[in-house]
Amino acid sequence: MTKKEKAKAIAELLDQFYPDPPIPLIHKDAYSLLIAVLLSAQCTDERVNKVTPALFQLADNPFDMANLPVEDIKDIIRPCGLSPQKSKAISRLSQMLVADYSGQVPASMEQLESFPGVGHKTASVVMSQAFGIPAFPVDTHIHRLAYRWGLSSGKNVQQTEKDLKRLFPEDTWNKLHLQIIYFGREYCPARGHSFRECPICSKFARKSLYKV
Repeated sequence: MTKKEKAKAIAELLDQFYPDPPIPLIHKDAYSLLIAVLLSAQCTDERVNKVTPALFQLADNPFDMANLPVEDIKDIIRPCGLSPQKSKAISRLSQMLVADYSGQVPASMEQLESFPGVGHKTASVVMSQAFGIPAFPVDTHIHRLAYRWGLSSGKNVQQTEKDLKRLFPEDTWNKLHLQIIYFGREYCPARGHSFRECPICSKFARKSLYKV
């Protein structure tokens, strides 16, 4: 079986398990999604969803957020971790949106990556989930599963992203990255995982990793 054939078979399985995967971060527009994704770095989506309502009650748009004291932002987002860096990034990017983009989040990878606290993965999530533009956000979990399933031998998330983009049709990327995330959480965790019982690993895992 070629990698392309394996990728097609895995995509078909993921479609059976998660035909219409929801976006895990609660948001109402591109700006609130951008903030939520920024907060999700080294933090669970569940925790972010508990924190953002209080933050967005004070400021759910860049104009109001730009006027909030950084200390107020930091106090609210502290449970998400890295609050000193994240609060400064949220404040500064909000100011930049107001000053340079009339408060509108740009639908451009290059422009998104120019904001503080916004890396390639965060920008990819916003492009795919807020604007519907094909992107394949690869975090450490997708990176791990792509290797486990033999879809990539990438040593980093950048190489894994390139490998996955080559294997899967572009019009499936936005849904597929969500499907892989949900499948990993429910069936294919990093620890305590049974390759034999996993619906994908039982068929497609690298033999060198196979455990019963």
